[in-house]
Amino acid sequence: MSLTPSFDVAVVGAGFGGLATALTLATGGARVVLFESLKYAGGCASTFTRGGARYESGATLFSGFGEGQLFRRWVQEHALAIRFDVHEPLVELRAGETRLRIGANRASLVAQLTALSPQHEARLERFFDEQARIASALWALLDDPTLLPPLSAETLIRHLERTGTYLPLTRVIGRSLASIVARHGLSDCAPLRHYLDAVCQITVQASASEAEAPFAMGAMDYYFRGTGHIHGGIGELAQALVMAIRARGGEVRFVDKVSRVASSGSAFEVHTRRGSVTARHVVLNLIPADALRVLDAELVHANLSRLAKRVDDGWGAVMLYLQLRADVPVRAEAHHLELVNDAEKPFVEGNHIFVSISGTDEQKAPDGRRTVTVSTHVAMSSLRQLDEAARGEAVAKIQEAMRETLANQAPEVATSIVHEMTGSPRTFERFVGRHEGTVGGIPRRRGFAHYLQLGPFEVSEGIHLVGDSVFPGQSTLAVALGGVKTAEAVLAQLATR
Repeated sequence: MSLTPSFDVAVVGAGFGGLATALTLATGGARVVLFESLKYAGGCASTFTRGGARYESGATLFSGFGEGQLFRRWVQEHALAIRFDVHEPLVELRAGETRLRIGANRASLVAQLTALSPQHEARLERFFDEQARIASALWALLDDPTLLPPLSAETLIRHLERTGTYLPLTRVIGRSLASIVARHGLSDCAPLRHYLDAVCQITVQASASEAEAPFAMGAMDYYFRGTGHIHGGIGELAQALVMAIRARGGEVRFVDKVSRVASSGSAFEVHTRRGSVTARHVVLNLIPADALRVLDAELVHANLSRLAKRVDDGWGAVMLYLQLRADVPVRAEAHHLELVNDAEKPFVEGNHIFVSISGTDEQKAPDGRRTVTVSTHVAMSSLRQLDEAARGEAVAKIQEAMRETLANQAPEVATSIVHEMTGSPRTFERFVGRHEGTVGGIPRRRGFAHYLQLGPFEVSEGIHLVGDSVFPGQSTLAVALGGVKTAEAVLAQLATR
């Protein structure tokens, strides 16, 4: 008799896609096990400890806490012991002469842009009116996951009833955001251009001139849709979800890396560092390249290889992890700065940085110090062309550019640094367990390819992929919703077999 543990579903990777999948499965009564190679959960949205201080690995702001949204519902349903704060402003953008305090109110942002460029007032209002209609149509899918694929007959009818809501999308699909800006006569509005390039690079991983307009215009609502700060770090929410999974009967195994997934007749063998289990379904919360590494060849569909190539065309992260002296002259609450050194150059490779500063009441470093995560994008395609020494030099040059941007745009922070750790895509790979340290999934550059896979991604029968590489997208909320929808599809399959 076999002593190999058997489960309905094995989930690989405890990022928010995997956490959402495992929690939904466990709540639905499935026997589920979640494997994580690291000793903490969260993936790219995690909190790690070094030298007695706690830092955010990458993502720092969090959406999905608005009324009725997924994380707000989970806090209530599972009594998650976390504190969510909305500080105003959520982000301060400093780029050239542009200074914007971006909070949870669209009208405030439009008023600031109008004050900076009063000659464009009427055009700005028309542009943001169109953006609001498009964003509302798309965010409805995130606010009400029953509208997301896979679709039932009832859901199809609901979508047909919403046809009028979707009509504005027909004017922007397949076009860049910059072309929509040009249609409104706003190409010469520098404050708007700075804001759009900044928000697009962070959310859809492309500049406004490249970004597919519907994705970009939806992402522009990110700060208005239940976004804020998890007190103590995003890792607090990840750990709360781990506890909720266990409370519903699911297993979570840390420091247990999956090395191989193989077919075993009507089930799958999942081989890990500590042994093996069998499962009727496997859900991989991995980037495609890592999924290819663990799956036996006969389980790999060509679609996965094609997806891996699209992710390869994306970004890596270069990081600075800082500690500031306790009396740093900045706001006491946790806050975020988006800084651009030269607004006429691409918003990448140290010229554009995102800075997240912990609050004084979070006690994330010794002696009252405050921890800071500073990040910038680097094209992975450019790094891959370099040998080891040249790659190190390139990363060091980017980090020096990050320091320069910080010194020029936020001297109050730069002059208060008492400790620094650097991070490259290589070290980011160690922190979050992603091959090459890639971030952000597939850049949403202009094109129709983004609409070809709208729904749960089944690599092969019984093998599913979740995460920021697949629909519905790249934010932590979207990744979690993808996990929920995948889990619902798996539960439906389990019920019929």
